[in-house]
Amino acid sequence: MKKAARVIQPRGSVVRIACINRAKTDLGVPLPKLTAALQKCYDDYFLPVWGYPVKLYNTRRAKPSDWQFVYFDDTDDASAEGYHDLTFHKQPVSKVFVKASLADDVPVSVTASHELFEMVIDPIANLWAQKTNRTQFAYEMCDPVEEDTFMVNGIQMSNFVHPSWFEPFKHPPHTKFDHLGLLTKPFSMTKGGYMIIKQNGRVKEKFGSPAKAKRFAKENRRGHRSEFRKPRGLHIRPARKGRLRAKNRL
Repeated sequence: MKKAARVIQPRGSVVRIACINRAKTDLGVPLPKLTAALQKCYDDYFLPVWGYPVKLYNTRRAKPSDWQFVYFDDTDDASAEGYHDLTFHKQPVSKVFVKASLADDVPVSVTASHELFEMVIDPIANLWAQKTNRTQFAYEMCDPVEEDTFMVNGIQMSNFVHPSWFEPFKHPPHTKFDHLGLLTKPFSMTKGGYMIIKQNGRVKEKFGSPAKAKRFAKENRRGHRSEFRKPRGLHIRPARKGRLRAKNRL
C-alpha cells in the first residue's frame, strides 16, 4: 500500500509543537518552567488575538507529524542537525540559538517567545503584507517591537503586534496595534524594533532608531528565521531613515 504523504496540520486542529533542548548552555530558566511560561503566555495573550491554538510539550525526540521548537548552543550545531525552515518530515521548525541570544543580552525566554509567535503565524517565513502596489512588509509578529517585553510567571516574554498592524487603512480610535499598546498605527515600530520591507522587488531593513541599527549590525543573525526572506547570496541594504546608513550582512 502506498504511504500517504505527510502534510502540515490544518489550522482547525491544535498544532503540537515538540520543545527539544540540545543546548549545553544554561537557558536561564529550567526547560519545564520555560515551556510552561511560553504556553501560558501564548494561551492568555497571543491566542485570543491571533486564534491558532498550539500545544507545547518537552521531549527528546519529536513525532514526525509534529512541529519542532529546538534550542541549540549556536548556529553551527543547528547546521549539523540539517534543519532549515522545515524538518526532514516536512514540518515547520523554529530554532533558538542560546549563545547568540545571551551574547546580545537578550534573555532566552524573550528570543523563544519571539520565535514561537512568528513560527505559528508564518511557519516558513514566506508571507508578506501589502501596503501599496510596490511595498510589502514581512509577516513578522515581533520584529517591530522586539526589544519591548512583559512578564509571565516571572519570566520575560517578547511583545508582539496585532493583525491590525498589517492592515493599511485608518482604524477606529483606541485600536491596539501591539500587545503592550505602544504603537499607534500600522507598519510602525518602537525605537528598539526593525522591519523587513520589500519595495519594488528589493528587500530592505528599516530600524526604529540609529542605536537599534548599530546593535543589530553586531548581532549574529545567521540561522534566524527572518534570514530566509533575504535573497540568497545578496547583501541586504538598510532602508534609509533620516541619516541612518548602517551596514548589515546576511
